[in-house]
Amino acid sequence: MSKKHDPMRDPLKNVRGLGSAKEGVQHWWVQRVTAIALVPLVLIMLVTILKLAPADHATVVAAFHHPLLAIVALLTVLALFWHLRLGLQVVIEDYVHTESTKIVTLLGITFAVFLVGGIAALSVLKLFFGA
Repeated sequence: MSKKHDPMRDPLKNVRGLGSAKEGVQHWWVQRVTAIALVPLVLIMLVTILKLAPADHATVVAAFHHPLLAIVALLTVLALFWHLRLGLQVVIEDYVHTESTKIVTLLGITFAVFLVGGIAALSVLKLFFGA
């Protein structure tokens, strides 16, 4: 089955056979799923941090030795940074109009989000394994 040529679509999309909803729907769903997942995760982490705020370092490390808390913390980091990356991508795609600037900015944001997210995940793992 061949696709008809649509003059309203970008010529490259005509060649690839991509429409406007081929990629954006998945992005939209993942952004919504991460947002919904962040609600309970952030609430749990907020309560935990508020309870541990007056505690000493040893008490905090002991609390994060519990596998459930470590898993919740890691899931929070993962969902938070994934959601951040998706949101920043939308902003860049909507408001940066020069293609080269858009690509460089998206690469920089992706690198920064993975770097900071990796550091956050490593911090949780260090607390869990007691370093």
